[in-house]
Amino acid sequence: MHKTQGMSLTMTKTIETSRLILRPIEPSDDERLFVLDNDPLVHRYLGNNPVTTIEQVHKYIENIRQQYSDNGIGRWAVIEKESNLLIGWSGLKFYREIINNHVDFYELGYRFIPNFWGKGYATETATAWLEYGFNTIQTHEIFGMADVNNSASKNVLQKAGLNHIETFDYDE
Repeated sequence: MHKTQGMSLTMTKTIETSRLILRPIEPSDDERLFVLDNDPLVHRYLGNNPVTTIEQVHKYIENIRQQYSDNGIGRWAVIEKESNLLIGWSGLKFYREIINNHVDFYELGYRFIPNFWGKGYATETATAWLEYGFNTIQTHEIFGMADVNNSASKNVLQKAGLNHIETFDYDE
């Protein structure tokens, strides 16, 4: 799916929605990210396995923080205002490699702890990221990808305003 509008790169410190705070992921987020990525339900449609050690999460955090440095953007922590808990991540990732005949593009992604599914948080963050992408970093196009069987994620992308453009096989 994608949405087009119409590239400078500026990273703000936080993005706020009515119920959430989005901020860069920090090393101290490791325990909550372990809760997220250790859950098999979270990985059902991702084509990978849950993490089994906190060291895997530390490497994941290093990778994300390197993306901030390299690209000025990446996945951010999603904090629920009401509980002040990290409930997942959401954000734009810049891909430099070719995926489905596209290269040098922004992809919208999100992942939440299952207790926080079905509350509209993914759509809330997706909408915020599309606004950020088009208005702050002024990209003209943002893609989103979801497994064909993941109707909840496809719904989020459509509710946020992305348009389905094609179905493709994705081998990472």
